Amino acid sequence: MSNGWNQNFDPEIFLARHWQRKPLLIRSALENFHPPLDRHELAGLALEQGVESRIIEHRDGLWQLHHGPFSEQDFQRDFPWSLLVQAVDHHIPEVAALRQLFSFLPQWRMDDVMVSYAVDGGSVGPHYDNYDVFLLQGEGERLWKLGQFCDVTSTLLPHDELRILDTFECEQEYLLGPGDMLYVPPGVAHWGIAQGECTTFSVGFRAPRINDMVSRWVDQLLEQLDSDQFYSDAGQAPVTRPGEIRPRDLDRALAQLQAALDQDAGNHWFGELVTEPRYEPSWDNDDLAEARALLADGATFVELSPAAKLCWQQEPEGIAVFANGESLEFAQGVRPVLITLCDSWRLQGDTLSGVMLDPDSAALLNYLLESGCIYVE
Repeated sequence: MSNGWNQNFDPEIFLARHWQRKPLLIRSALENFHPPLDRHELAGLALEQGVESRIIEHRDGLWQLHHGPFSEQDFQRDFPWSLLVQAVDHHIPEVAALRQLFSFLPQWRMDDVMVSYAVDGGSVGPHYDNYDVFLLQGEGERLWKLGQFCDVTSTLLPHDELRILDTFECEQEYLLGPGDMLYVPPGVAHWGIAQGECTTFSVGFRAPRINDMVSRWVDQLLEQLDSDQFYSDAGQAPVTRPGEIRPRDLDRALAQLQAALDQDAGNHWFGELVTEPRYEPSWDNDDLAEARALLADGATFVELSPAAKLCWQQEPEGIAVFANGESLEFAQGVRPVLITLCDSWRLQGDTLSGVMLDPDSAALLNYLLESGCIYVE
């Protein structure tokens, strides 16, 4: 695939100048790059049940959307079209390896790697995203046009599912070839048009919605609050207008509400939110029992699942581990295991044997196994 970033890319400079601020074109971003997936393998994935795929076609001036799984006949079209396959990293280890290039960013911000194929002139139209994306060119060439900054007030074309801009104001354009990469921050309009057949690897980084954060925080707070605690107004003066809610009543209510909000509600809500998987992991009970037995009896290695959403958080008396939307606290001693697993995605040999000798670390691996975050060989 690649030996990593070329020497001209500096993560610190990128984060200081571009991340969430402005686009960046990185020519020959990866050393010795070879696309980890070709268009034929991508089309094969789009035929499978359980793989999220779409075809977007521009026909007679209209944008049309078709959902997979597809048949081979679906790829025979007379108008410009694009195939998009979501979460290809969950299915192809070589594609999942692309994510390790972005270890300078928090792992919990990573969404997935979408891969697209387009015929000559194929496109998904001018649009903007609410997430950060790195667009790595695979086979062929694609012309990328960058436009205005957009938000919820930007006008979209009428369509039930596609979010295509009604107006696109081109400010820059770049022709990308194999190994070139374009970073696009949230809100920046962009429009990619295939110049001949091509593939593109889109590495997306999600951010939680503020309203979801508020909702989760409040839910956790409500679990802590005493349901028999009520508004109180001891010491008030007689009222002269019984039907009125006075400013002092509102002030008293807000003060009591603020006191409730200031209570320590815990902070696990955030880790649970950002590790919530888009695709629920599924385990067969027999497979889980077999994997658990193998882990206990001397597995060759333990590896992080490509679909895993795993992160951890230092607590005053332990480590909170967040795995696919769930959380559990462990002793401080599991910290090195988590660091190794999140950094290298694998535990093996003497390292794994040593981990299994420690009851807390062994319990951690069993928890990750049950949550669908690791697999055992």
